[in-house]
Amino acid sequence: MIRLSRFSVLCAAAMVCAPVFAQERVEAGKPGGPGLAIKSAKILTCELDGRGVVDRGVLLVKDGKIEAVGEARSLEIPAGYELVDVGDQWLMPGMIDLHCHAGAIESLLVNDLNDTVFLTNPGLRAFVGTKPGNKRLLLGLQGGVTSVLVIPGSGSNVGGQGVLIKTGHDRFEEMLLRNPGSLKVAQWGNPESWGPGVGKTFETWSIGDAFERGLGYAQRWEAFEKNGGEEPLVDPQWEVFRSLLAQETQASVHTQMYQVVLKTITQLKGEFGIDVYIDHGSIGAWRLGDIAEEMGVAAIVGPRTTDTIARGFINWGQLGIDDVGFRGLAAGYQERGLKLIGFNTDSPVMPEAELSLQAGVAVRYGFDDSKMAAVKGLTIIPATVSGIDNRVGSLEVGKDADILVISGHPGDPRSVIDRVWLDGEDVYNSATERRRW
Repeated sequence: MIRLSRFSVLCAAAMVCAPVFAQERVEAGKPGGPGLAIKSAKILTCELDGRGVVDRGVLLVKDGKIEAVGEARSLEIPAGYELVDVGDQWLMPGMIDLHCHAGAIESLLVNDLNDTVFLTNPGLRAFVGTKPGNKRLLLGLQGGVTSVLVIPGSGSNVGGQGVLIKTGHDRFEEMLLRNPGSLKVAQWGNPESWGPGVGKTFETWSIGDAFERGLGYAQRWEAFEKNGGEEPLVDPQWEVFRSLLAQETQASVHTQMYQVVLKTITQLKGEFGIDVYIDHGSIGAWRLGDIAEEMGVAAIVGPRTTDTIARGFINWGQLGIDDVGFRGLAAGYQERGLKLIGFNTDSPVMPEAELSLQAGVAVRYGFDDSKMAAVKGLTIIPATVSGIDNRVGSLEVGKDADILVISGHPGDPRSVIDRVWLDGEDVYNSATERRRW
């Protein structure tokens, strides 16, 4: 008689059962799974310069990417694709927030890092504190925000490096869009309280000094890689400037007040030639819309969406008579010809899930949405400004399948996000999770 050990019996059973486990079905739309077809009454494709809407359309997803978008009457659904019909609800790309402080380990220290040890900290990296499954980001996901730029705070002139991530995946490697996502700069409006207290003149010198040293480091590396010679020493403090010089990332700048935003444009973009975009941009700064357009500088406005007539703001911003009045910031920039205008929450200053509300308030205060400027300001414009438009921001062939099912215009506070796909994965469904934003 042959005696089998308990271990041998379990191994044999596992081998018998193995084919059963191997046949587990992969979700439609995800890599390795069958294709997914989504039918909708209206698809907001949000292409930057192309079509914006497809009525009575169908969108095909395969291996986590968008395979096709078109009218249902003319686009054939391949055999074997799983069909989801959302009826009268709309499809749109996932929304993108380029000013997020809510991506780190949940604690009273929202960023889980201290960016005010020095007045400039270009070597500091926000990604080390980023937490998959962060509750604030998951709430944002339910509000339709699928990608964010997590950045250091604004207590120092150069706070450190941001990271571009997706909000709904379980692993950092799946979340990551680009690192570094930006170099965070605060031109004014917080850093003046650093240390013994500093003024605008010193802050301008501080930023200029950091950029001169950082770009000098990057240029030495560029010359070495082109011509050879003595290899420079690696200095983590300045490495991000190699990405800035190569235009592989941007400077995202906390900047507000007319004079300071003018300095942001003329110093960082004009003097140093760095790709830069304005965060906030309030307190009369909308008057610079024509100069920003000419210099190729975008404005990502929020969470303050209007200029007020409060005496405190007039004094703080040193406003002239032409600046005084209640005005929508996005409308002000738009009236002066700036085309790339997006929105941010500065979360958790505003909850991440309220990004779409920033666009709604902008329209309420004069922002012209007749050509989908508000919707694009939530999607393709921030994607373009941050250099990730090859992957996200619009529903175009080849891009990541980050797709929202929404009951109406995203700027309408009555609209509801009912479903979210992220890279083709069904990550949120209000019908099963019973959460509606």
